[in-house]
Amino acid sequence: MPVHYTIRGSGADEIASSVEEGVSTGALPPGTELPAIRQLAGQLGVNPNTVAAAYRLLRMRGTVETAGRRGTRVRDRPATTPRSLRGLAIPDGVRDLSTGNPDPALLPIAGARLQPREPLLYGAPALSAELTEYARTSLTADGVPAEHLAATSGALDGIERVLAAHLRPGDRVAVEDPGWANLLDLLAAQGFSVEPVRVDDDGPLVADVARALRRGVRALVVTTRAQNPTGAAVAEGRADELRRLMAEHADELLLVEDDHCAGIAGVPLHTLAGSTRHWAFIRSAAKAYGPDLRLAVLAGDRRTVERVHGRLRLGPGWVSYLLQQLAVDLWRDPAAARLVHQAEASYARNRSQLRAALRERGVPSHGRSGLNVWIPVPDETVVITRLLSAGWAAAPGTRFRINTSPGIRVTISNLVAREIDSLADAIVEALYALGPVGV
Repeated sequence: MPVHYTIRGSGADEIASSVEEGVSTGALPPGTELPAIRQLAGQLGVNPNTVAAAYRLLRMRGTVETAGRRGTRVRDRPATTPRSLRGLAIPDGVRDLSTGNPDPALLPIAGARLQPREPLLYGAPALSAELTEYARTSLTADGVPAEHLAATSGALDGIERVLAAHLRPGDRVAVEDPGWANLLDLLAAQGFSVEPVRVDDDGPLVADVARALRRGVRALVVTTRAQNPTGAAVAEGRADELRRLMAEHADELLLVEDDHCAGIAGVPLHTLAGSTRHWAFIRSAAKAYGPDLRLAVLAGDRRTVERVHGRLRLGPGWVSYLLQQLAVDLWRDPAAARLVHQAEASYARNRSQLRAALRERGVPSHGRSGLNVWIPVPDETVVITRLLSAGWAAAPGTRFRINTSPGIRVTISNLVAREIDSLADAIVEALYALGPVGV
């Protein structure tokens, strides 16, 4: 679409700030094509290198992306855009299944209470003894080497710190396609080049990972189970294949493994941790125990963990011992464990029943694990719009896709049994608007 907003400035910082202002106010909505470098340079009376530098700043900040012949465009979810401008407008009365959230009624954090403890002073270790002991025991039991540990403020914070510890802007990072939208935004903001790797129900395709390695990727980020948005989970055989492949590139590849749905994924873990010289395994507490519990445990090789600790010392210093204590208390609490087990069973039941209802109606879907079901569709906009008209909101796949085919993501966490047939019928009706199902 043409730009109706006037970009101003005489230096790279001023031009970039002007574009950010347009994005923040909505004058430059997602997808807007910015003027070509020479065109904008002529309008502003500056050297084209100045505009090129401004666009480079905007790419590093996650505001724009360069799409080859399509030019430079505002990202679908630019970092400077308020979330209200990024998401769906959900009308009153519509059942919102677009969020990716767990069921609030099944989050143990709602009943958590902090026990008094001695005040923590500067100079204490970054990890409490209790968290270290629990993390080392639980991770080792899952086959994750846990000699070196750190704590971060959630999974995405851990991924960002690990990538920053080893990579530089411009490095290529292999990611799942479709994949976690927040991760794609983060990589753009860090200035990394994304190499898409397709996934099936059993995890990343080995052939795609091999191709990415031939193309010189420096890092691979894998969601071992409860992959967002497809619900994929790395199967045992696939894990063996991937470990063998990565062992051939052990010295040059950084492996980052995201286990954000531990406890509620619904499938066992087949970890890839330790397959390469530098690696990190990140387990978050948010999805199972409460999104406000901003804590993830990070295991990795010694050098990676040392670098993460070093950077933490220059910033926040450590993740609050209050959060560490709360997490350990919840992990050890039998009542919390029962609630997490109940959540896992509920999510598995909802996934299974929705997928079965869709299968009976001739609609293929994906969702081996986690909180979501992924449904391939011919046209996301038409299907999402018709679902909204029928009283259901799902997430459009464009948020998650790079090169893969269209789809929609349905969050199943708080579905109830009586809704499933109605939801499946609505999905079929939305698909029939585009022709016979499966076409």
